[in-house]
This record gives sequence, C-alpha cells and structure tokens, in this order.
Amino acid sequence: MKRSLPRRSQHQAARLREITDVIRELVGDDLAMLILFGSYARGDWVEDKYTEGHITYTYQSDFDLLVVTEKRSGATQRAEALLTDAIGRRLERMALGRPTTSIIVEDIKSLNKDLQRGQYFFSDIKREGVLLFDNGRHKLARRRKLDPKQRQKHARDDYNHWFKSASNFYVAYETMMQIPDYNNAAFLLHQATERFFTATILVFTNYKPKTHDLEELVRRASNLHPDFFTVFPRATKQQKRRFDLLRRAYIDARYKRDYKITKAELEYLAGRVRKLQQLTKNICREKITSIGITNIGP
Repeated sequence: MKRSLPRRSQHQAARLREITDVIRELVGDDLAMLILFGSYARGDWVEDKYTEGHITYTYQSDFDLLVVTEKRSGATQRAEALLTDAIGRRLERMALGRPTTSIIVEDIKSLNKDLQRGQYFFSDIKREGVLLFDNGRHKLARRRKLDPKQRQKHARDDYNHWFKSASNFYVAYETMMQIPDYNNAAFLLHQATERFFTATILVFTNYKPKTHDLEELVRRASNLHPDFFTVFPRATKQQKRRFDLLRRAYIDARYKRDYKITKAELEYLAGRVRKLQQLTKNICREKITSIGITNIGP
C-alpha cells in the first residue's frame, strides 16, 4: 500500500484531502481506512474528448475510493448507496464535483477475508492503492496471490455468463417491442445494459458492484476503459432525458403508472445498447486475451 500519490496525480492532492475530510465527517468513528485506487492511484487517469456527429464530448476519469468500515452494518448495499449519495451532494455543494467520486464500501472483516482468499480486485487495491486515511486500529490481511490460471478462469466464466445473459435480455426487449409493451421493453433494456456493464466490471476486477444504478455502472466501467464514456452521451437535454428514462426503468417501468416511454426513445436507447454490446465484446475479449485466455465464449 502506498502513502503518496504518483507524480502525475499530485495536482489532485488538495482536492483529495478535502474529499477525505468530508468522508471522515460523514462516516464518523466507523471509518477504519480510506483508500484511493484505480487510475489516479496508478497515475494513468484519462482526460480527453471525442466527437460524435456534430457534438464534441469531454470525459474525465473518476476518483475511485474504497471506504473501509469497522462494522458490517456500515457496509451494506443500502449503507453504501446512502453514503455515496450524501458524499455526492456534499461535494457538489463544495464545488468538488470534478473529477466525480465513485465509492465502494466494505467492512474490514469482509475485506480481509477477500484478501486471504485471493480476490484479485481487493488484492490489486492493496498493491496499487494510496492510503488516504487510517484510524490505526486495523491491519489489512496479507493478500494471497491468485494463480494466473485461476484468475484467467474467473474472467472467462464471468464473461461467458454475463454477456450471454445480457444478450438474452436484449432479445427479450426486441420481443416485447413487437407486442408492443414499451414499459416492459424499457425494463428489459435496462437489464441488458446492467449486465453488459457487469460483464466488463467482473472481467477486469472479479468484483460485482452492489448497485443497479446505471449512472454508477457507467462510471465504473468507464474508469476501466475510457471507450465506455462514449456509450450514453448526455450533452443535450434530450440525451439526458433518454438516459434518465433507461436508468429509472429498473423500478419505475414496472411499478409506476406515470412512467411513460415512446417507441422512438426506446429505439434510440436500443442503438446505444447495441454499441455497448459490441464494446463489451471487444474490450472483454481483449482483456481476457491479455491474461492468457484464447478459448472464450461468443
């Protein structure tokens, strides 16, 4: 574990100190450690732009932060969601919104178990991460080095399962469009989207996020490979509205009578999901090949 930022990330030191102060205040005595991981910890963060049609889009890597709590009750899915939302609102009020911050919450006991069994997402964090805060009461377990063949098998199996599942949900979306039942089609398209992102995140990390929120999944996948920034552009009001309809579809399309989505909106979103499908296939296969796997699924 490192205790200082790589040279290329040092210009963000003051911002990270402010973010650390916010998290310490919000989590309180339950905060055991705060660890920066990902591109800013490695020094390979991305800040770039791309053009699609007549619009130029800019994108920037997030701060990836692992919040380690002392108690399991502080690391549940609901606790993580509430903390992420509270941190986001606080940082927005403080004008600390860029780079945005992606939060993962784990309790120290579970984290150490994962390190001991060779869970390579957390092993990579321990190896590459930067310790921003430590209350001094705990130590991280020694990370067990996972055999490369095991790591390759995990990546292959995750890709085959989740890519197939996502593709099947997309086929179900197309079937629902034929009926037509646009609300259920939106839900199925959401599920395809979530699973394509999940496939990528698992291939790269073997860690499944505790969220169904597409906003969060876009951020996490984009931090792993910048091409995912291009999937759902949100430079215009129309683009933002359409992505929001897809994001809300997980709950609202099934349970809220006032949820409405049109055929044209669904067809636009389906086009973006087809782009996501192709990116997922290309990027995951490339990643798997890079760790020695050549015999993978579709």
